[in-house]
Amino acid sequence: MQIIDKPRPSTSNSLPAAAAMTPDDLAKNLIRYGGSFLPCLIERASGAYVYDQDGRALLDFTSGQMSAILGHDHPEIVATMKAAADQPVHLFSGFLSPPVVKLSEVLADLLGPQLTKSLLLSTGAESNEAAMRMAKLYTGKHEIVAFDLAWHGMTGGTFPTTYSASRRGYGPQMPGVMALPTPYVYRRPAWAGEGFELDMLDYAFGLIDRQSVGSLAAVIVEPILSSGGLIEPPPGYLARLHEKCRERGMLLIVDEAQTGLGRTGKMFASEHHGITPDIITLSKTLGAGLPLAATITSAEIEQRCHERGFLFYTTHVSDPFPARIGLKAIEIILRDQLTEHAAAMGQRLNAALRDLQDRYEVVGDVRGRGLLAGVEFVRDRESKVPAPSFGAAVSRRCFELGLCVNIVQLPGMGGVMRMAPPLAIPMEDLMRGVEIIDEAIGDCLAAGLLDRD
Repeated sequence: MQIIDKPRPSTSNSLPAAAAMTPDDLAKNLIRYGGSFLPCLIERASGAYVYDQDGRALLDFTSGQMSAILGHDHPEIVATMKAAADQPVHLFSGFLSPPVVKLSEVLADLLGPQLTKSLLLSTGAESNEAAMRMAKLYTGKHEIVAFDLAWHGMTGGTFPTTYSASRRGYGPQMPGVMALPTPYVYRRPAWAGEGFELDMLDYAFGLIDRQSVGSLAAVIVEPILSSGGLIEPPPGYLARLHEKCRERGMLLIVDEAQTGLGRTGKMFASEHHGITPDIITLSKTLGAGLPLAATITSAEIEQRCHERGFLFYTTHVSDPFPARIGLKAIEIILRDQLTEHAAAMGQRLNAALRDLQDRYEVVGDVRGRGLLAGVEFVRDRESKVPAPSFGAAVSRRCFELGLCVNIVQLPGMGGVMRMAPPLAIPMEDLMRGVEIIDEAIGDCLAAGLLDRD
């Protein structure tokens, strides 16, 4: 098993003047594309750590943008990149190359026997866009259903299915997209019992049927909604959802951008639910930090789409360079048994976070699978009143103490801290991250920051 070593701090000082500059100063020529930039300038990264230009180490519990599943600067990935630079990097879209063919074969082996046809792309939004286009062409219909806390991308076709981000100010969305209530077990109504989410699924599809113009093509879901707050549907839900799709001639698309390739303790999170979707999309983890994505479906669906003239030319479709990286990432995950390792480490992480829950009333819920975990902050566990400002304060304090974690803030929920450390993170660093979270919660409570919510 490849273990991520803790590297030594950097002594480089290539941009001495930047240390005293604010993020706004550093980004004066950049378009601001989301939240605020963090007050540091990252110079290098290695293993589970990133380093600013002053050599300050930050333990990275986000694996970059939830993508560097093997950690930063993994020696075998770096070696593969160097070797790949001496081979074709980019080709005309009509050409095939050995690494592209090989990666399609490896993915078919992992997902077969039903899902055997791959389209290799660059980003998660691209792979989801391609999946929805295939679903529309295959079914001859156009309506798409997605969870109301989903995130499937920012492109023209995927943004209408992204409900966990601001939708205002951009004009009309793609017609025919409908929202399905997210099965959010922690915030189940107090009067509701077991099975509530399955009953709501039946009710929601009744509403969808009434809204539909008779052109239901697909449902697209994440097996664990990450940007939506680390929410996993309860047992039996995704299987029932797949039945709903089959009843209506719809396809089920499962977006495994953050859950694929071992992070949840199985190679694909849909395995926890015992389902094989009609189309599965991979991104983020597939490239181990490089832009690589895949849309994978059955031979039958691919054949019909091909006969109907399926078109999805992009500049970097089937590029050989990222395909080589994806092959190496999968090889390492399988060889080093990192899926099993993530399951074992996830149990330790879950136990440590539940210990925090026992000691702090503000830790309302601990959830997730494997090395994809979430903590929801509330004013107290009995009322479950959201405490988003407190969660944001804890995240800021974690950064000050040397830990990079992500906080999700959506209406109706407390701040949800997302954690997705590299699969091979040493136990010492995993527990160090929890210790920092512990200290940050204590500091924020002592400062009276809970009263701001």
